Amino acid sequence: MGESVKVIHMSDETQETRPVNGKSMYSYIADAWNVPSKSYVKELNYERRIMWRKEENFTRVEKPTRLDRARSLGYKAKQGYVIVRARVRKGSFRKRAIVTGRRAKRKGINQITVGKSLQRMAEERTAKRYPNLEVLNSYWVGADGQHEWYEVILVDPAHPVIKSDKKINWICDKTQTNRVFRGKTSAGQKGRGMRHTGKGAEKARPSVRANGRRVK
Repeated sequence: MGESVKVIHMSDETQETRPVNGKSMYSYIADAWNVPSKSYVKELNYERRIMWRKEENFTRVEKPTRLDRARSLGYKAKQGYVIVRARVRKGSFRKRAIVTGRRAKRKGINQITVGKSLQRMAEERTAKRYPNLEVLNSYWVGADGQHEWYEVILVDPAHPVIKSDKKINWICDKTQTNRVFRGKTSAGQKGRGMRHTGKGAEKARPSVRANGRRVK
């Protein structure tokens, strides 16, 4: 009944800092976009696509739709960075089936594949619309039955803020000019087979053209 409770006050110097076990904001955004059809992104993208269909093929946006993906690919909310939403048509350029005129083995349909992905096409077409900017990277934001949308991150290599930033001023070098047309972006490196080494990727280096385009 009459027991006294002793309270010990620890100073700021003796207190131990506990590690943060919670997830970051970007983790929750990434989880929602991992499977958009099973999260709140499904309803948002349904409304967004209605507006996107009425827009032009290349539209500059103020903020990235997927903040986590944009940040992971190099985007920063500062001067010199530009976000453009690009629209490309879906399809794999497959030839129509022939009826007459040649043998079936000469029709050339099954083993003919596209050399570039739709994402690379979106990046290159965006670069042509903004010739004074360099494409840093891009990411997927939506699709319907006829089109796919990608948001392309562009950087102004002539901007003073970009030139003074040590983490991004490498893009101001002359060797990075028209980098998107040489497969230097993340999507471009994937299409060139740079994600794999060793067995199965012998003909990806030094380049696709050097090996007679026998990478695939």
